[in-house]
Amino acid sequence: MTSLQTFGIVIVAYMLAHGLTAWLITPVQALLLPDVTAFASLVYLPHGVRVLATWLLGPVAFVPLALGAFLSELMFTPPEVSQATDPVILLSIVAGAAASPLAFEMMRGFGFNLYARQPRRGSWKWLLLVGSIASITNSLAQSTIFSQSILPGESVTVLAIYAIGDLIGLVITTLLLMMVFRRMRLSAARRS
Repeated sequence: MTSLQTFGIVIVAYMLAHGLTAWLITPVQALLLPDVTAFASLVYLPHGVRVLATWLLGPVAFVPLALGAFLSELMFTPPEVSQATDPVILLSIVAGAAASPLAFEMMRGFGFNLYARQPRRGSWKWLLLVGSIASITNSLAQSTIFSQSILPGESVTVLAIYAIGDLIGLVITTLLLMMVFRRMRLSAARRS
């Protein structure tokens, strides 16, 4: 598979995850937390795509993640809510796409190279740890980027929902992929 094909898969996966979040999760959350929903999702599936894409591709995952986030903004965010070319939205896209590569590089700086193609086999626990670090990084960055738009009493809530939503999205995405890969292995074993 070429790099361009891999990038395309990441972009499409990001857009699918973002679409599911926008069409299924956001409407329900808007009923429960209307002041926070414009900024953060309690279940943000694209974070799982960010972490898994970075795990597989390394820091270069930033490129398809940023493209997927930009295209998702164009497709799923109504123009009256925001414009994908708004500098604040562009900064948000860059921060979100950079969070996971930064977390993986931070872990590598501490001596834990967690990328997929490393000699020692990775564990889902390590992915959750690095995903947690990426979530915290993203939460702090997004809360700062949108600080002028967030109601003063809601800033801590928005920060917490960013972090929780990213982690839940990572867990759900990881579990779904584990089930898909397991089903693929079982199907392949039955055929042979």
